[in-house]
Amino acid sequence: MIFKSQHADIDIPLTDLTSVVLGRAQELGEKAALIDGTTGRRLSFNQLSQQVRQFAAGLDQRGFKKGDVFAIFMPNVPEYAVVFLGVAAVGGINTTVNSLYSTNDLVHQLNDSGARFLLTIPQFLDRALPAAKKCNIEEVFVLGEADELTPFSELLRNDGNAPQVIIDPKTDLVALPYSSGTTGLSKGVMLTHHNLVANMVLSAESNPIDERDNLLGVLPFFHIYGMVLILNLSIYRGATLVTMPRFDLEQFLQIVQDFKISCLSLVPPLLLALSKQPIVDNYDLSSIRIIGCGAAPLGADLELACAQRLDCTVYQGYGLTEVAGACHIISAEQAQDKSGSVGPVLPNTLSKIIDTESGSELGINQRGEVLISGPHVMTGYLNNEAATANTIDADGWFHSGDIGYADEDGYFYIVDRLKELIKYKAYQVAPAELEAVLLSHSAIADAAVIPSPDEAAGEIPMAFVVLQEEISPQEIMKFVADQVAPYKKIRKLEIVDEIPKSASGKILRRVLVERERESLASQLQSS
Repeated sequence: MIFKSQHADIDIPLTDLTSVVLGRAQELGEKAALIDGTTGRRLSFNQLSQQVRQFAAGLDQRGFKKGDVFAIFMPNVPEYAVVFLGVAAVGGINTTVNSLYSTNDLVHQLNDSGARFLLTIPQFLDRALPAAKKCNIEEVFVLGEADELTPFSELLRNDGNAPQVIIDPKTDLVALPYSSGTTGLSKGVMLTHHNLVANMVLSAESNPIDERDNLLGVLPFFHIYGMVLILNLSIYRGATLVTMPRFDLEQFLQIVQDFKISCLSLVPPLLLALSKQPIVDNYDLSSIRIIGCGAAPLGADLELACAQRLDCTVYQGYGLTEVAGACHIISAEQAQDKSGSVGPVLPNTLSKIIDTESGSELGINQRGEVLISGPHVMTGYLNNEAATANTIDADGWFHSGDIGYADEDGYFYIVDRLKELIKYKAYQVAPAELEAVLLSHSAIADAAVIPSPDEAAGEIPMAFVVLQEEISPQEIMKFVADQVAPYKKIRKLEIVDEIPKSASGKILRRVLVERERESLASQLQSS
């Protein structure tokens, strides 16, 4: 059974991303487009539009051409929009880098993407410069000041007359975020101008925002959620976006109060904080009208608890990097009647559920893998035809690797994951990557990594390790932590005699997951 939206298809502009996002810039003029929530620094729509043109011209002057890749390695600041849209305007490709990445992570992405230039901030140079030296980065730019590096401001010192570039929205790439996909190490997700425009336009229909709204950009812009559904979408709709470079609960609450934030796009751990932390009562959050939640499953109880405490509407959506953002969103009006649902499929989009064993299509209330087809589905994984073929089938259906079902009204519920990724605070952690690090230690004979439930983070990486030499769990966890980004750290570890495996040698993670769940249940009963 194929599910589609009850709403009619929407006309999607067939033009480049920058033109669509800045389509109302002249009309909105001096209205604030972006505000740095920590300093109050503002960029009006006029200033944003002008700086985008100048940045595009600055890149052109350095020989940056259509199809070249520009790496952005910095936190959420107003300039992120200038860079992203400026690169897009000259036909370039943005590869957005996780701000928590280690030097090794950076090297992988910079090399794999073929990035020519890298923009970062002084605080990230201890990781950025060693990575840039190991790759073919031609020039490192810095937002701020650093010895012997080109300041970001240098790229804006021109008249803004960048050459017109002919862009084919359906074939020319504009974004190259990195995702672990269904399994394995991170892969470049190839997204066209049309992919991003389509997702932005279609997602905006479910719970519209406009120039009267103030949004808070606390989720990272390097992630597809922040990139498309917060950064670009807010500018496109004429709202004011207040940015936060890093999450701090007190600062978050203060910014919501001071800037009268009306719409929030969050992830479950942040909703948990809003629902349970006593400090929330110290701030006036009455300006909030809606909160959208995505990137990881949100329980119905937590959804209702947050909505009741803040007297606002909480709704859910579902999406992936590979579909350029969202593919299912519930409207705020329906959220209370369908608590726990991620909503129906977006307009112009199709979805179906298939049996994980036979591949046959399933019907209403039958659980299976969620598949998506639409104008926002990626063109594939960069330099990885095998992974692309394993994810997008011959009929163009994207296989999400997530288990869900649809009710009689076509509302979807995501209940589990077929894929093996660990979702730590909405970050994707590939077990295979951590297992490789563990097995590089001479004291470890075998290892397996699984997700362990955690109220604050959603899931945390837990390792099962077989030893061949004496070593403590703390030493092992430190060994891993020294080599990976903070969100990838092993946070629980158990020494075992054997890792369960299939006849073909594949780790039976489900056996370990069941063992862990039984252990947690036993601990809960005894307490």
